Amino acid sequence: MTEPTSVDLIRAAGLDTDRVTTIAADALSGADDGELFFEYSQSEALMFDNGRLKSASYNTAQGFGLRAVADEAVGYAHSDELSEASLKRAADAVQAVKRGYTGTYAAPPARTNRSLYGDANPLDGPVFEDKVKLLQTIDAYARDRDPRVRQVTVSMAGSHQVVDILRADGARVRDVRPLVRLNVSIVVGDGDRQEAGSYGTGGREAFSRFITEDSWQYCADEALRQALVNLDAVPAPAGSFDVVLGPGWPGILLHEAVGHGLEGDFNRKDQSAFAGLLGQRVASPGVTVIDDGTIADRRGSLTVDDEGTPTERTVLIEDGILKGYMQDRQNARLMGVKPTGNGRRQSFAHVPMPRMTNTYMLAGEHDPAEILASVKDGIYAVSFGGGQVDITSGKFVFSCTEAYRIENGKVGAPVKGAMLIGNGPDALTRVPMIGNDMALDPGIGTCGKAGQGVPVGVGQPTLRIDGMTVGGTG
Repeated sequence: MTEPTSVDLIRAAGLDTDRVTTIAADALSGADDGELFFEYSQSEALMFDNGRLKSASYNTAQGFGLRAVADEAVGYAHSDELSEASLKRAADAVQAVKRGYTGTYAAPPARTNRSLYGDANPLDGPVFEDKVKLLQTIDAYARDRDPRVRQVTVSMAGSHQVVDILRADGARVRDVRPLVRLNVSIVVGDGDRQEAGSYGTGGREAFSRFITEDSWQYCADEALRQALVNLDAVPAPAGSFDVVLGPGWPGILLHEAVGHGLEGDFNRKDQSAFAGLLGQRVASPGVTVIDDGTIADRRGSLTVDDEGTPTERTVLIEDGILKGYMQDRQNARLMGVKPTGNGRRQSFAHVPMPRMTNTYMLAGEHDPAEILASVKDGIYAVSFGGGQVDITSGKFVFSCTEAYRIENGKVGAPVKGAMLIGNGPDALTRVPMIGNDMALDPGIGTCGKAGQGVPVGVGQPTLRIDGMTVGGTG
């Protein structure tokens, strides 16, 4: 494939559109749904570590995936060879799923004229030499900020994805998706003790907004601040505590502990703790959870999902009542509801499935200071690292990368090694206070499911969760 100057990937591959449509129509005849997904992508990543450029990579990928859906069965074939012969081989492979089955091909997704992000390729600027110089400048800035800085790692990554989705009925959807990210990690030390902090930012925009001096200095300052906080941290206590979660990135706990359980496939298969609970109370009054893929320029946003369905603002939980699930086309059809624009795939080599976009909790009416003042003995969790979740039970474990003790309503000493342990559906029923400061994360989230990773966004206001188990080292 030549580098596309437009989003017509079929022509860019030197293929005849009518012939490709005929092949897809023959392959999907008698199926309930399916599509031919073309992709062309470019990606670049640079890492400056320990005072030098440690790695730099550039990759171009292209290919197609052909999917046939027959009831609950899916036939999928993909290839990076863009030729009529390769398409025919894929068509022969996916037709196996339809043997002995006859369905009615579903109507195409609704059309949209909106565009949630620009189509400029972020890899076109700045040039490679200027990117390296910028990383070097950030490294020097961070080291000059404090003599306790021992290591600085700065990375920037960008990608440009073009997708062209063709259905058997001739309906066609195209999208051009930019994505960038800048991240700074800092290790500080005092004697034999070392601690780390990190901060990043990104979105579906050009690099220009994220490499201004104000932007990268803020990233470096925040990473250093977190590292220095952790350098003074004392061992976290263990036991049952009221926990206050900060706004923004702590929404990753909501994403993992609750969001995955609200994806359509887990609920259709009765594998989620939320299965069968539509219309029932699953959270405290005031808790409203949204998945919204329509926020302009956000990391988790998409003009259309990877099945061609326009994304939506989907209300999942409203005032504590379960209202709906996130759906791709197959699960929506099998559950008798409409798709919500949440059919996502990592690349042409992967089958789409229900996935989150930007998932967040709406603001409440409490001042954050009022929430902190209400806690006599607890933990204030400002930032999270890794975590584990069991979708069926809803049980989760999350590690805090920045947290503090709360004593008599006052934020006290920073603590190290705090682990929040609980059950997602249960935790949502223990929320007596929700802040008025809802914020989205700075644009750094990546979600994994069934071996696929996709960019996502999270968010929430400051909120209090009572009686959480905290695993600590103190």
